[in-house]
Order: sequence, then structure tokens, then C-alpha cells
Amino acid sequence: MINKLEVINVAIGIDVVDSGYYSKDFASIYLLSQNNKVAIIETGTNYSVPVVENALIQKGLSFLDVCYVIPTHVHLDHAGGAGELMMQCQNASLIVHPRGARHMIDPSKLIEGAMAVYGEEKFKEYYGEIIPIDANRVIEAEDNFILDFEGRELRFIDTPGHAKHHFCLWDKSTKSMFTGDTFGVSYRDLDCGGKIYILPSTSPVQFDPEALIKSINRIMEFKPQRVCLTHFSAIKPTKKIVNDLTESIHFVSDLAIKYAGKNDAESIIYRKMMNYFLKGLNEIGVSDTNFVEERLSLDVKINAQGLIYWHKNRSS
Repeated sequence: MINKLEVINVAIGIDVVDSGYYSKDFASIYLLSQNNKVAIIETGTNYSVPVVENALIQKGLSFLDVCYVIPTHVHLDHAGGAGELMMQCQNASLIVHPRGARHMIDPSKLIEGAMAVYGEEKFKEYYGEIIPIDANRVIEAEDNFILDFEGRELRFIDTPGHAKHHFCLWDKSTKSMFTGDTFGVSYRDLDCGGKIYILPSTSPVQFDPEALIKSINRIMEFKPQRVCLTHFSAIKPTKKIVNDLTESIHFVSDLAIKYAGKNDAESIIYRKMMNYFLKGLNEIGVSDTNFVEERLSLDVKINAQGLIYWHKNRSS
């Protein structure tokens, strides 16, 4: 028997589930439904595949009803489960950024890079086996590629800054933008009194602050009613949220410029970045420092590594 799963509807034909990656409500998977067909946006990891199946069953659907599997980019918390999902979803095509397609077809470099960050033991714990995808089932979505999904127009927008292999996905009918990591990270259990805090994702190895800010501005040109974050769920992108996100990109970039060349740079940047986020959360009323530090520890650690990598390449 399949346990009951929380499937949250955020707009017409858009449901979100927790992928189960790393911790509760850390990474979203979206099910976009139209005429009893499904596009899966973000895949989580191999361990997320039963979650997707459970969600489909609750909607009276199955893997056979999935037409498209769409990771916003090929970092493994977004695309690690793509190979396994494609094995299960025999009628589906994978839609991926042109710069990421080769890594879905041959994931050896993805595996190598993730192992360098996490170590072999943690890599296996988080991701399991990464399965290659048949090139004949892969569609590369260039900038402004339009998909007619059962009469529902989906537009793919090239959004570098977090990664060069990143696109965002515009659902015209609901004015929703699926933003992957481009529009940052914001956890619903850190909301307070209707106020939302957001922080950037600067993980290795292609962070580019200028490109990221341009991509955020491009997202806002669509005047989205909601941005569907992978980390975590959908939020309304107010002017304040956009300003806060942009300011935080400048702040963390300045940290890299100031401290990346020093001894123990990662721990210095980690601490100063965490303090900045703690201060911002405290300003909206979140005062449980221990909970916040635990909640954001992985994000801040990976952010610090990405900033150091960016500064090293910038300076070379």
C-alpha cells in the first residue's frame, strides 16, 4: 500500500510535492497537468521516483500519462532522478537546456563533479546510481523554445547566472514561472506573519552574479503572478523580494572578493553569509537561530564553495 503523500495545488494544473531530498520541504517536484497528461518539472533524485508515482496515483494517473520530464538544469538535486524517471515514463521525452543535454546522455562528468563536492559515500546516500538517457528521447530547448503541451503554451527562457545550463519555464495560462535556482531559495517554514525571506543560490561551478541579476530581471519582465521555486514551492515575487534577492547577490559576491584569498576562506565566508541571512530573517520575525542555522547549513556551505570558485576564475 502506498502511503498518503501531501500534494499541494498552487495554481490550475500545477501541483507541488516534496522530493524527499536532503530534508523535509527542501526540494520541490512540480506536476503540470493538462487533459490528463503530465509534465514533470524537476526530478529530485532516484529516491524521489516513488514520490512521483505516489503523486500521480493520487491524481488518478500513472507514469504512462507523463509526456515530458523537464529539469531546469542538470545539478543532481534537480536532474538526478531523470534517468530513472525516463525508464519508468516510457511515453515521455526529456526536455533540457542545450548545454546540459550531453550530461543527461552521458552523466559521467556530473557524477565526478558531485563526488568531488560530497565524497563518494554521501554521493551514494543522496543520489544513488545516475542513469544515462537515450539521446533519441532528448529534446534540447533553446532560448524562447515554445512547447505546445496539450494546448497549453510553455516557453523556455535561457537564464544563466546560477548555471550556464539553466532555463526557466513560463506557463502562460497561469502566469507562473518555474525558476529552478535562478530566483533563489526560500523555505516556507521560515515564513513569518506573511513575510517571506529569500536568499541566492551561488553553488559551484558556474555562478555569475551579473548574469544572475540579468536573469532575475528577465523573469520579472513576464510579470509572473508566482515563481515556482525548487527550494521550496511557489511564492509571489513582490518588488521587495526582488530587491532583497538582488541585494543579497551583491552582498555575497562582495564577500568572495574580500575574503576568498584568505586562509580559511570558506569558513569565514560561511560565517559572514550565515550571519547576514540570520539578520534578514530576524528582521521579519524569525528568531530561532538554531533552527535557521540547521535549515540553511547546506545552502550556505555550498554557496561559500561556489563563491570561492567564482572568485578564483574571476581573478585568473
